[in-house]
Amino acid sequence: MEMPADFDRILFFEHARKTAEAAYVKNPLDTDNLTRWGGALLELAQFQSMQDSKKMILEGISKLEEALLIDPKKHDAIWCLGNAHTSLGFLTPDQDEAEDSFEKASVYFQQAVDEDPGNELYMKSLEVTSKAPELHAEIHKRGLVQQVMGAAPTSGPSTSSSAKSPKKKKSSDLKYDIFGWIILAVGIVTWIGFAKSQMPPPPPTPPR
Repeated sequence: MEMPADFDRILFFEHARKTAEAAYVKNPLDTDNLTRWGGALLELAQFQSMQDSKKMILEGISKLEEALLIDPKKHDAIWCLGNAHTSLGFLTPDQDEAEDSFEKASVYFQQAVDEDPGNELYMKSLEVTSKAPELHAEIHKRGLVQQVMGAAPTSGPSTSSSAKSPKKKKSSDLKYDIFGWIILAVGIVTWIGFAKSQMPPPPPTPPR
């Protein structure tokens, strides 16, 4: 079931956001903390309305850019910025504006690869972003953007809900193609960051 998983993720990343906000007061120059803060905002954005999602992504971008002002070579922050601009692109109906966001994302992903050569996640991000304009046209043609942002998967599409019809499954698969691995990867980076920090998050859901 996806609902408990989503609820757990919201709780975790809201805690991450508040923890990062408190840590920022004590040390505004901590680039790891700023990156975690930005990553948490990107995660939380997927559970918001379209308008609120954009606002939260833009707030996340500001935190990540602040980290890069302190350390321009911080590749995980650069990579998160690529994800942020990718998400903004998919939320933008206008094709030209969306492509501008995707181009920015590609630049950031390339910078992340340059700073950390051989990082498979960064290279995969760069590869997938080249397909973003095509996916953007597809989801907006079908009017799926509300569904995509309203139900980005946490661990893959739900087989129980998506198997009811070919159209439903196609929609679910498309959502996973666009956001599944990106959102999951951002979450992992944020989770690991908190595991290494002095202020640990609440315990994760016990394994089944």
